[in-house]
Amino acid sequence: MGGYRGLGPVWGGWRRGPGVRAAPEAAGFGTEAGHQLRRRGSSKRSGPLRDQLFPGLLQLENLSREGLVDVLRAAVVDQKGPLVTLNKPPGLPVTGKPGELTLFSVLPELSQSLGLRDRELQVVQASGKETSGLVLLSSCPQTASRLQKFFIHSRRAQRPTATYCAVTDGIPASSEGNIQVALKLEHIDGIDLVIPVKSPSRKDLQEGVKRTLSHFHVVARGSGCALVQLQPLTVFPSQLQVHLVLQLCPVLGDHTYSARVGTVLGQRFLLPAESTKPQRQVLDEALLRRLHLTPAQAAQLPLHLHLHCLHLPGMRPREAPMKLLAPLPPYFSRTLQCLGLHQQ
Repeated sequence: MGGYRGLGPVWGGWRRGPGVRAAPEAAGFGTEAGHQLRRRGSSKRSGPLRDQLFPGLLQLENLSREGLVDVLRAAVVDQKGPLVTLNKPPGLPVTGKPGELTLFSVLPELSQSLGLRDRELQVVQASGKETSGLVLLSSCPQTASRLQKFFIHSRRAQRPTATYCAVTDGIPASSEGNIQVALKLEHIDGIDLVIPVKSPSRKDLQEGVKRTLSHFHVVARGSGCALVQLQPLTVFPSQLQVHLVLQLCPVLGDHTYSARVGTVLGQRFLLPAESTKPQRQVLDEALLRRLHLTPAQAAQLPLHLHLHCLHLPGMRPREAPMKLLAPLPPYFSRTLQCLGLHQQ
């Protein structure tokens, strides 16, 4: 699979396609670049994103609706025609129950704040709650519909449109490859969990089991960890987290599925998914020292999974394809520095 040709990162900045206006902070992954998101707004706006231990982590419980609109407005990395691109901080759900503070719940106010008047934004593509990165919004229903069809057709043709960055606890055995497994969603002890299914039957596939596929590429290795690029070719909840657990390399900050990886005498193995309850990720002492964290602090480590890049078709006939980019959160950049993870 050649999906990564021409996609590789340059540590002074990621390559971007013609006609794409990227935010200034996309020019680098270092600490200086990571802090740009917070600098764009006023000190009042950046307040909810201030966290000395994990800078850039959203404190949703301390936010009002108006505060969240301010945060999202400061997180805009591109606005072109009907399309608005945000760099979502982790911890913000896209949807939720009535009355909950979510991205969807403040779209009317955000639309007004961005001067869209009667053209209310709708979500076209978004990263999950604990995942940071790109959110694509559109104020034009026809454009939104066309882009959603584009994503569906791309998946059917197995053409990747999204690239994620992840830091893993452990290094995949292969530097590049595909992860292919059937998954199902099960409600266990009051929690919805994703469970791998071996050799699914036709009945399984009719009852919610789905064959999933992701491509991965190890960009850098260091301190027993890896920086990995991931391109999902199917869509399933927590797909990338579960796929990396099956490689015995859980995402750093995965406090749901990392417990499925056990270790005996330095050898890793998979524990039964159905009977392994979620728990806070446990990191070895050497890794804690490199990250300058105590075990209690590591238990609050945010998920290091970031939707970095989206490929879109041109908005008009004969217009060049677009590549949208979102810089890494400050805590993610800090982790890369602590672990010495640089492109090799």
